[in-house]
Amino acid sequence: MILYDYILSPSCYKARLMAALTGIKLTLRAVDFHPGAEHRSPELLALNPAGSIPILVDGDLVLTESCAILVYMAGKAAPAWLGSSEPTIAARIQQWLSFSARLTASLGGARLHEMLHRPGDIDALRSSGVIALRELEAALFEQRLKGEAFVVGNSPTIADIACFPYVALAPDGGVSLDAYPSIRLWMRAIRSLDGFIEMPGIHRLHELKPDPHEMPAVTETAEA
Repeated sequence: MILYDYILSPSCYKARLMAALTGIKLTLRAVDFHPGAEHRSPELLALNPAGSIPILVDGDLVLTESCAILVYMAGKAAPAWLGSSEPTIAARIQQWLSFSARLTASLGGARLHEMLHRPGDIDALRSSGVIALRELEAALFEQRLKGEAFVVGNSPTIADIACFPYVALAPDGGVSLDAYPSIRLWMRAIRSLDGFIEMPGIHRLHELKPDPHEMPAVTETAEA
């Protein structure tokens, strides 16, 4: 598989991380996204008329959306990452894949504004990002009450990988994660997975200092 990749792109990182977690070997083709705007070159527009990355090429197959790439990689190498075929689980995973687009638009938009000076209403982007983070925090807190560490169940799925990068990099856009203990515990759970790899701004678990804000796992007895 060939991945057209930009090292600072959270969406490209999703593909690299999924490959690392599932043992897929990728050939990385670095794209000069900034400042070269190579993603809008004739070569890459022929692969993806939308002019975006990542782009995954596997033989005759070309995929240009990060969530579709996650589904494909998991299906090829590690179907457990797709969750079960039970309709409720499948629907919950799809719901989080859709939710990840909101993270990209809000937290990702704020990050592009701050790091690459892309135009945008930074206050509105941050506000939308905070709303999304509060939703994720509430959902993960409910998961902790059930003794489950990930967004769908107690095993990681593509839903976690779809949401993780833009959340972890929220501070790059000026959105703090200090108020979200369940999110921080979830991020540590992802970082502890075998095969986890980093990107600039997202470090391996052993490189992190203990977080004094983090809370122990919630039990129903503790909440009573």
